[in-house]
Amino acid sequence: MSNQSFFWSSNIKFLRKRKRMTQIELAEKLDISRPKLNAHENGSVKTPAMVDMVMFADFFKMSIDTLIKVDLSELSELGIRDLEAGNDVYLKGGSIRILATTVNPDNMENVELVPIKAKAGYLAGYSDPGFISQLPVFNLPQLDPNRKYRMFPTEGDSMLPVPEGAYVIGEFVQDWSSIKEKMPCIVVTKEEGISFKLVTNHIKENRSLLLESLNTIYDPYEVAVMDVLEVWKFHSYFTENIPDPLSALDQVGRDVREIKATLCQLANDKK
Repeated sequence: MSNQSFFWSSNIKFLRKRKRMTQIELAEKLDISRPKLNAHENGSVKTPAMVDMVMFADFFKMSIDTLIKVDLSELSELGIRDLEAGNDVYLKGGSIRILATTVNPDNMENVELVPIKAKAGYLAGYSDPGFISQLPVFNLPQLDPNRKYRMFPTEGDSMLPVPEGAYVIGEFVQDWSSIKEKMPCIVVTKEEGISFKLVTNHIKENRSLLLESLNTIYDPYEVAVMDVLEVWKFHSYFTENIPDPLSALDQVGRDVREIKATLCQLANDKK
């Protein structure tokens, strides 16, 4: 990271002074030594430890990205208060960069298809106009022309009852704070790539998103917003497979009945 974009030390000092706290007072609040705090403020700490970054971000109620990349001294007091209230561009997504996209000859947004063979490359090329321009494109009349859509492949059984091999169309979510509880979304993360999950907004509480698989055998987990690249709200999906006529609820009911029968049998065997 260039020195021009690294504002960690100056921001820590600026925010402390804004709260009218001495180094001793802030160090006591954070339960760290004054020399350690001074090292952060004077730039001696070139690569802050993750635990320290989280500590300062939580205390000042701002994202780590903001503390590193934004010169807070250039913002108005209203802008600072907006950040503290959770209106942080690095938590909302989309505002971090311009979405790479394509249009048809009539200047209407295309729906780009991310095929299986391009899925791995999407993590590196999702923001590259050159990569996106090479993806297959199509248009559907039922899609809102004023919104941005993209189609992604599904793999594995974590998306059941959406069958493996289906293609899911998602609407681009620019403001992640608008995500509601258990909103079905395609989520693109640095670690896992492309996945289809039920997403719950935990940004204000934990600066994270809670991800749950449609297949309930998988446990939900949280992912930090700084590790999320894109979020696409579920619109529809296409599949060549005929769905299993046995609904998920029916399957659960059948499993429960089988378990009860087994328990009854075991109880009778003990008599």
